[in-house]
Amino acid sequence: MSQPPPDRSSTPQRPRPDASMSLLTNVMDHSLDEGYAEAAARRKADGSAGMPRTLKSKLGLAAGLVVAALVVTLGAAEAQVAAPVVAKEREELIDRVNAETDAADALQEDVDELRKDVDERQRKALERHGGAKGGLVALLSGATAVEGPGIKLVVDDAKDTDQGGGGPRESTGFADTGRVRDRDMQRVVNGLWQSGAEAIAINGQRLTALSAIRAAGDAILVDNRPLVPPYTVLAVGDGKKLSDAFQDSADGLYLQALHESFDIRTSISEQERVRLPAAPSLIVRTAEPQAADTRSGAAETGKGTS
Repeated sequence: MSQPPPDRSSTPQRPRPDASMSLLTNVMDHSLDEGYAEAAARRKADGSAGMPRTLKSKLGLAAGLVVAALVVTLGAAEAQVAAPVVAKEREELIDRVNAETDAADALQEDVDELRKDVDERQRKALERHGGAKGGLVALLSGATAVEGPGIKLVVDDAKDTDQGGGGPRESTGFADTGRVRDRDMQRVVNGLWQSGAEAIAINGQRLTALSAIRAAGDAILVDNRPLVPPYTVLAVGDGKKLSDAFQDSADGLYLQALHESFDIRTSISEQERVRLPAAPSLIVRTAEPQAADTRSGAAETGKGTS
């Protein structure tokens, strides 16, 4: 008796060996993502599928470099064309500056020569009208250089003082900044005169009866010539007596107070010999030499009224 064939419908199907690795299977079966496939299809439809993005970037960079090179080349060419013109203008400007400088130097030389001539004429006039005492008159008026024993007085701003400001020198509270004012130097000079000084110079600038000490901005002016600290005052006289008399005077005590209150630096020393130059210019505005007969008449008149 033959056996019936087995019922296949009832036989269970065997699972795939890689059924447990569905994720890996999906990656292997679909290695190209659908999005990439769609993008590739679009590029192919547009006709740009044959040019990689890297190549396009390189071509764009090359084009930019070519444009930059053209710009630089054109700029260099224009600069080369304009260079001779600029150089010529610069040379012309330098020539003009040199010419004006030479002219100014020539004028300054003329001024110096005229000033020397005027000073010499003034000195001779003082000596002539001074008679036998012409040399003494010239000396006392500052018309001639002098030398002799004396003192050296140095006045300087306080240490680490800002040289750029703190207010004008004429202001009342300017000494609060530790800087020397013009009025301070005025008191120093007047104190030296009263103490017996026969001739005085500040930083090589000889003082006369008409000298003025003023301020202009940051500078102290002596006869309109700017001086800068430290201010070195040379005075001719009996060194010991002159030094003691000045330090004991009201102006000497004033200078000491500046040192103690505002740290303004001062020093005074006796000198065996100091040399003072002649005053750079002497100007007489109203005074005139007196005639001999006028002098005698004036003396008699004075005697009668005394």
